[in-house]
Amino acid sequence: MAENALFRTALNKAMALCSRREYCIHDIGEKIESWGIGENDIKKIISILIQENFLNEERFARAFVKDKFNYNKWGKIKITLHLRSKNIPGDIIRKALDSIDKELYIRTLRDLISGHRRFVKAKNQYDLKAKLLRFGLSKGFESSLIYDLLNDTED
Repeated sequence: MAENALFRTALNKAMALCSRREYCIHDIGEKIESWGIGENDIKKIISILIQENFLNEERFARAFVKDKFNYNKWGKIKITLHLRSKNIPGDIIRKALDSIDKELYIRTLRDLISGHRRFVKAKNQYDLKAKLLRFGLSKGFESSLIYDLLNDTED
């Protein structure tokens, strides 16, 4: 009886969490495990959450991409790496990344680079480009886009 009550409590707590914000299976599984729930019960809870539409990997991936791009100004590479670390399937990641507007993506990179350029101290043009390239890469943008942008602004 106590086992059933513990399961019910964990399920209700997980439902409450998932109703407040998006979670992926990986994250909610870790959260439930931290409550001391057994592996079989975790699988049952996750199954119920999916059936009741509290958990949806595609919805999570879309929300994650939107938030990380719009608020953190992350590029597609960094977003992909973080989603992979949460065991999100590649096809879901690709679909979510396709929702980013290409023009907005390039404009965001341009704004980030030009904003960072004002604060960078460099000895010469080569040093400046290297620092801006490293900055763009650290934000998760593709090197080819950064090169193109740096070469366009030079002209």
